[in-house]
Amino acid sequence: MEHQYTIAVPAATSGIGLHTGVAVNLRLTPAPANTGLIFKRTDLDGFEIAARARNVARVSYATSLMRKGVLISTTEHLLSALAATGVDNVYVEIDNLEIPILDGSALPFVALLRRAGLRRQRGVRTYAKVVRPVEIVEGAKRIAVYPADRFAVSYRIAFPHPLIGEQSFEYRPGAAHAYGTNGTNGTNGKGNAKAGAYESQIAPARTFGFYEEVERLRQSGLVRGGSLENAVVLSRDGVMNPEGLRFRDEFCRHKILDLIGDLAMLGRPLVGHVVAERAGHAMHAALVARLLREKSAWTVVTSEELEAQESLEAPAPVQAARLA
Repeated sequence: MEHQYTIAVPAATSGIGLHTGVAVNLRLTPAPANTGLIFKRTDLDGFEIAARARNVARVSYATSLMRKGVLISTTEHLLSALAATGVDNVYVEIDNLEIPILDGSALPFVALLRRAGLRRQRGVRTYAKVVRPVEIVEGAKRIAVYPADRFAVSYRIAFPHPLIGEQSFEYRPGAAHAYGTNGTNGTNGKGNAKAGAYESQIAPARTFGFYEEVERLRQSGLVRGGSLENAVVLSRDGVMNPEGLRFRDEFCRHKILDLIGDLAMLGRPLVGHVVAERAGHAMHAALVARLLREKSAWTVVTSEELEAQESLEAPAPVQAARLA
């Protein structure tokens, strides 16, 4: 039986918010079993907001939570790291309204969690196993989830920029291979990265934006803390960051990073194959909301039940594994 986990010891970091530009201190502390992922505004007497779909407020350029008028913004990178590293229960204390952007990826949060370590708890971890397809289509945008034995993501994006164009990436945690459109096995050219591993394949991918949109976004109250130190910024025909890209398909990988964080709003790990095309935070949130409405599309299972089902069922190809 697979148990729940929290962090072993508190861990802290600090930085600025991507959209607000304000300084913020963040501290992770252990939480009891069955608590979930809980944000606390320490500047507001520890006001709590659970990372659950019912509290999702804004999903345009970031995923923000709100309860009783209290906001916590840009949660997706931290939630992605928590979900991918197997943290079921934790308190996230912040003293302002936005999670620090750090370097624009989830890698600093993974490092923070590694320093904290994990502690096994008595509570049993349960999963939301998809038993029938759920699909959402909005014009050229599409997101769906199909029954599968494990969690997997196939993501495709398309932007009219010479460094992006059409990119696709398939991510299977712990799999032998994670394939991108650049024909590589997903490594970043630095040697023995484990293909398919979140820490090496997904977590380093940074948020990105276009320089020609910066002024308009700032006039709208966004990206006030954005810089070349915490985002990939694209000019009309290249990348402005002096160090360049971490991966040729860093843009598509970052979309998967965001998706993993947004799926945490479901409240338990998802077992199914998510297929996304030209999606984003809004469609990620829509998929979670649809799953919560259509409870017949999934069932709650333990790890033992998952293993029992796998031994009884003959392997079958995952539906819609290819993006048409």
